[in-house]
Amino acid sequence: MGKQFFGTDGIRGKVGEYPVTPDFVLRLGWGIGSYIKSQYPDESSIVVIGKDTRISGYMFESALQAGLVAAGVNVKLMGPMPTPAVAYITRTLRAKMGIVISASHNPYYDNGIKLFSEKGTKLDDEAEFAIESALLSDVLTTPSEKLGKVTRINDAAGRYIEYCKSTVSSGFSLTGTKIVVDCAHGATYHVADKVFKELDASVVTLGTEPNGLNINDKLGSTSPAQLQAKVVEENADFGIAFDGDGDRVIFVDSLGNVVDGDQLIYLIATQMDASQLGQSGVVGTLMTNMGIENALKDKGFQFYRAKVGDRYVKEAMIDHGWILGGESSGHIICSDVSTTGDGIISALKVLSAINSQSKPLHELLADVALYPQKMINVKVKNQKAICEHPEIKAAAEQAEAELNGKGRVLLRPSGTEPLVRVMVEAKEMALVEQHVEHLAQVVRDIAIA
Repeated sequence: MGKQFFGTDGIRGKVGEYPVTPDFVLRLGWGIGSYIKSQYPDESSIVVIGKDTRISGYMFESALQAGLVAAGVNVKLMGPMPTPAVAYITRTLRAKMGIVISASHNPYYDNGIKLFSEKGTKLDDEAEFAIESALLSDVLTTPSEKLGKVTRINDAAGRYIEYCKSTVSSGFSLTGTKIVVDCAHGATYHVADKVFKELDASVVTLGTEPNGLNINDKLGSTSPAQLQAKVVEENADFGIAFDGDGDRVIFVDSLGNVVDGDQLIYLIATQMDASQLGQSGVVGTLMTNMGIENALKDKGFQFYRAKVGDRYVKEAMIDHGWILGGESSGHIICSDVSTTGDGIISALKVLSAINSQSKPLHELLADVALYPQKMINVKVKNQKAICEHPEIKAAAEQAEAELNGKGRVLLRPSGTEPLVRVMVEAKEMALVEQHVEHLAQVVRDIAIA
């Protein structure tokens, strides 16, 4: 049986709609606490909680800590902090679990819960099944003398800033570099600019005034238009955009062009090729552009496509013994320095690669020929049934055959919405348009039949 509540990246949905409700989240906190106490019955256990800047975070933070305290677990609150900062602090405080209240790049009216193990990695399936089982039981409050306590981590931001800077060499400097940093009014709003400034960059900021409702609103890694304009206006060397919880990053070059996660992974890989012994391959996903795959192979790297989702990327990295992987969205895992995707650390890795080659960003990517891509989202009721429908599978196979090695087709159910994503990639845009429109129409016809 599949999990009832946990998806590929925790629990996520619209605030006020089950299970993203205060009563469920309180029960979830109790279930997490009960699971922890079952694993460590004789220990005084700590759970770290961080959140992004959306207004509902306060409500869910209170509900979570109430459930955890009722189960007898101590809680340490970080306040608004990037998701990877929670993973880091969880490890350094020897906490039993880290919890992030965030819906990442989604609008303010969504929220969710992500969980990290004591090692700072995403929780495994076995633990998620156990928590789901526990939270469906009656909530029982532990005796008063055994209730958990709640305290705040007042220096969380400073700890994380120093950790980020420690991932580049002591001689690394951004002196003479002008950067526009877009924090999407999200969790990086009070830390990202400080990291770059303390490395001597000149920084212009966007999206650093969160009000609880403006997270990801026409800013951030999923909406780069304002950043592109600002980079050109400021005559900046780079633009760097994070998503709402700070685990994704994209760049904008000095000409105003967006540089996505695929291209950033390529740049980091080429730097590692020169400096990291044992780096022999890169993990991408089903969405990784074929042009990047070809460019990496030309540089002597092996390449593997994992399912979409950072947990699958990390699993493939471990299976292959590789230290770099990520997604087109800008969720990049550099496991030599971090246990999870980290937008700020990935940005520093890219900046280090650029500095080492003394060329503008657009020149470093001049020889990387990206294949044109187009994706159409089709609303459906049953994603799995649609993707496995014989007529749709036959249409996809026919399109692949007609592309004849010059492109590829991908049908993928969304992990967070009732959608099937239809994507076609080919060397020529005309082929992309022809096949993606036809295939999307086939899916629509079957979905409403």
